[in-house]
Amino acid sequence: MNKTPAGNDTPARPGARAARTRPVRPLLPRRSPRPNRPPTLVLATASAVTAANVYLSQPLLAALAHSFGAGPDLLGAVPMATQLGYAAGILLLVPAGDSGDRRRLILRLGTASTVALAACALAPTVWWLIAASFALGLLSPVPQLVTPLAVALAAADGTDGADGGRAARGRVVGTVQGGLLIGVLASRAYSGALAEAVGWRGVYVCSAVMTLVLVYALRWALPAVPPAGDGSYRAALASLPRLAVHPLVSRIIGSGALVGIAFGAFWTALTFLLERGFHFGSATIGLFGLVAAASALASPWAGRAADRLGRRGALAALIGLVAVGWLLLLPGGSGLWWLIAGVIVVDVGVWGSQAACQTVLFTLDPAVHSRLNTLYFTFRFLGIAIGSLTGSLAWAHGGWPSVVATGMACTLAGLVVGLLPVRGGSAPAGDTADE
Repeated sequence: MNKTPAGNDTPARPGARAARTRPVRPLLPRRSPRPNRPPTLVLATASAVTAANVYLSQPLLAALAHSFGAGPDLLGAVPMATQLGYAAGILLLVPAGDSGDRRRLILRLGTASTVALAACALAPTVWWLIAASFALGLLSPVPQLVTPLAVALAAADGTDGADGGRAARGRVVGTVQGGLLIGVLASRAYSGALAEAVGWRGVYVCSAVMTLVLVYALRWALPAVPPAGDGSYRAALASLPRLAVHPLVSRIIGSGALVGIAFGAFWTALTFLLERGFHFGSATIGLFGLVAAASALASPWAGRAADRLGRRGALAALIGLVAVGWLLLLPGGSGLWWLIAGVIVVDVGVWGSQAACQTVLFTLDPAVHSRLNTLYFTFRFLGIAIGSLTGSLAWAHGGWPSVVATGMACTLAGLVVGLLPVRGGSAPAGDTADE
């Protein structure tokens, strides 16, 4: 990618000639910084509700096992199918955000997700549920559309200006991801509690109602925003391989995928550990996710850390924190307090590193932000999907120590990839701590 010409704080589009670089036109009339905050909070709420749908099944695995009479090996395919569908949706649908109307796409995906949730609630067999879960994941990549939209709205409102732009970008990314984390944590809590009160089918019904309410709220609240890029949807898809092989982008997406494997293995195996090792019910298993609430508070900080420390500094700190968390989790197989401490540290590191990675990617040309999000989250959730199945297999064949060994190995591999130097391409603006 070409370096930014002096005096222009918007990096060039990857693959374009430096001489042809031009400032990106404002998307909306410039306003004072204060009005930017409500749209950001609305988009954070949308991220929370839609992200929650992707993680509903994890606390329900024990209830599903009793309902369908299936073992952990097969039931591990339910969250895996959701994550695979999520990765496919990010790959196939999110690039349209660079060439089309993001508002319209978000509303259509929200409506279709409501139908998929209803299909999950009606599932008569495990295989039906697996197929419906894949469809739910496929239609749920709304957070990956609202994050670049929030950054674009912040820039249009004048909060992404010359000197404070990078800090504003990191703060917006962190705020929207904070909403995503709240949704993930809330889904683990309420899905487990509702499963005991109204059954696991009622969980999906309640989520369908919430998603439908969200669609109507967004229809009223979201402004119409012109596309950031000029190309077609087909051209946007065709450009993904070229973007993916850029040295910086490949480091970010490779590291995110490996940490995603560790994350998926952890949360899937944790359900079986809490039920069989500590004899907790679905409600307690769901509420257990709330011990990781610190990750939502740390997310805005992680976005700013990427601005201040650069890619390598921020990832060394945050992925290193994940490795420390796995060390705390090793005695957690028999010690609840070790387990709680490990959950907090792992979640802060995992979600913090994700916010840092997105902040680094969003220093690139705004016209490719949706596609960069596509690449990062496609590989991220492919990793989580693989980790969901890997965690189930590790638990079935080696118990909790095997799960910890798998998670630690993937985390360290992600750390190494994330810290590799970038050669053969310019770093994004502001990554002064990279080398």
